[in-house]
Amino acid sequence: MAVDFKNIRIEKRPLFVPSLDEIGHIFRTSLQNNYAEVSVEMVDAPDLTQEPFLLANKGLNGNPKLVEVGGTPYLLPLPKPEKIYDLRDIARATNLEPAFFIGAGAGPHNYVGVNCEGIFNCNITDGILNQKSVISKVHGDDESIAVQFLSNDATDIGILGNIFASEGKPGKVLEIRVKKRLGSKNFIECLRNALETNYGNNHLVGLGGVFLLQEGRAHQHIMRKFPDQPITDEEGVNNWLKFYEMSAPLIALGTFTSGDGGDLDLRGQHFHSFSTHGEAGHYHNDTTPDEAEYLGYFNLAKEIIRIDQPVETHNLGKVSNSLNPPLIRIFTKVNPCNIRIGHSH
Repeated sequence: MAVDFKNIRIEKRPLFVPSLDEIGHIFRTSLQNNYAEVSVEMVDAPDLTQEPFLLANKGLNGNPKLVEVGGTPYLLPLPKPEKIYDLRDIARATNLEPAFFIGAGAGPHNYVGVNCEGIFNCNITDGILNQKSVISKVHGDDESIAVQFLSNDATDIGILGNIFASEGKPGKVLEIRVKKRLGSKNFIECLRNALETNYGNNHLVGLGGVFLLQEGRAHQHIMRKFPDQPITDEEGVNNWLKFYEMSAPLIALGTFTSGDGGDLDLRGQHFHSFSTHGEAGHYHNDTTPDEAEYLGYFNLAKEIIRIDQPVETHNLGKVSNSLNPPLIRIFTKVNPCNIRIGHSH
């Protein structure tokens, strides 16, 4: 059963919204340090329901927001599987209609039957769902990849999610094309680092969207079943996750921000990918830099909505930028608040 949205904390805050041209210039400079070929342009979004993207609505415009749900403290050191959030409740909380959600998070383990990765891709219009979401899980004794497309009755996010929400309307977006990776950073890390340098937490900026790894292969993970013993360090996390090399084309959905938002304790970046050839998971980086080719479409969010933020927090599993992500054991406290629905400006 999903959590009752009447009894959880919801914070809404405006984001700083520079022009797409300004963001494009910042991204172009950063990407040129990591890729041999770079193109960043402001364009009219293509129809993202069509191949190769296969999204549940056409565009990334119309009341764009970032939605961060739950968090890694509900997963590690020990999971809280009761933390389940219904996308229909999130639509009401974000005041969106239609509500087009794309992003990364833990899948609906209550529906699938086991802990899994969620690649959320769902549109709700007049109460009617167009569900294109996917999960991936570790399957069988050989720990192979199992991918499942979700039905319309599977509208839950488990434990955590990083979602870009909009009305799915056409409009201007940033189109980013890069080829041949020269540096060590992954595609999203280049973009996030550029935001951090130019805006940080003082002028919190957030984007979401979709990118396609068109050529090559990628290092990705899938969570195994929920741990039954506490995981508190890097070694424990890496032993628990199952890593794979997955093949392009991979369609990745998610969000990234210029900072952690201070007391909002944001994740920073989070993208999961799916495919039509039976592979899906949490994106770390491409493993074939000479072949790497990306095409992405992104839009700026105007507001961030923080849903059911954990009171106790840590950095385990939040940032996975390289083939061997630095997972640091840091436990801190955020100021506890009364359970309520609140608006903070």
